[in-house]
Amino acid sequence: MQRFPLAGYNVHRVGFGAMQLPGPGVFGPPRDREQALAVLRRAVEAGVDHIDTSQFYGPDVANELIREALHPYPDDLALVSKVGARRDGQGGWLPYNEPDQLRAGIEENLRSLGVDQLAAVNLRVMEFEPDTLFTDQLGAMITARNEGLIAGIGLSNVSHEQLLHALELTEIVCVQNPFNLVDRASQPVLDECIARDIAFVPFFPLGSAFHEVNPVLTHHLIEGAAKRLGYTPAQIALAWTLGVASNVLLIPGTSSLGHLEENLAVADIELDEETQRELTAVA
Repeated sequence: MQRFPLAGYNVHRVGFGAMQLPGPGVFGPPRDREQALAVLRRAVEAGVDHIDTSQFYGPDVANELIREALHPYPDDLALVSKVGARRDGQGGWLPYNEPDQLRAGIEENLRSLGVDQLAAVNLRVMEFEPDTLFTDQLGAMITARNEGLIAGIGLSNVSHEQLLHALELTEIVCVQNPFNLVDRASQPVLDECIARDIAFVPFFPLGSAFHEVNPVLTHHLIEGAAKRLGYTPAQIALAWTLGVASNVLLIPGTSSLGHLEENLAVADIELDEETQRELTAVA
């Protein structure tokens, strides 16, 4: 399995995202707690050394499952979280993005995961934030890194301009933005990350869960390649994303052991040049 550097770690390019471990809507306890724990243990047993999570998944549910399943953690396991949001009592998503709130969010992640330092924390940028707030947010992240609470600073949901602004102030170790076969709006961000050897972690690589009909998994080229090559449409879509650039790190999530094995198998799927080129041409 290929690797790429991430905040001092050298991680496999297929990791695990914990967002699907809590209940529906990323809120409340999992449908099957024992299976959620088994998925986490199997992922690490199979070589996963990069887990993406957040305290606001649940809230606290994903982090507490990770802690119960895996603590004490392997030395090579990169735990990456994110801050910038919180949940209300009904599961609604609310901003929690003032500098002092970001610091509190980092500390909540450390507490719930039971660690003194996280490999990286992503600053989740909300839409329409003023530039002055973004600069102040970066200041809070830099302080947390300098104090040893996090090894690296990541960004999530940022524009190309915001990425360039952040890089003027500090090192960025990873960027999480939406990116998939039919949504390439973050291509300029990805290109910048390629040029600077920054890990790019696409979210919604299989398409947004909010679409009634998934435009990625139902795309005729994905379905055709899956049938021709003997894989699932999800495996083809993930393999294409992995093949876009060597700095792409996947974090497919699941609460199913069967889906976990399918996701991890993507690391060994190399699409032929014609299929990769045909899918790339979709957008």
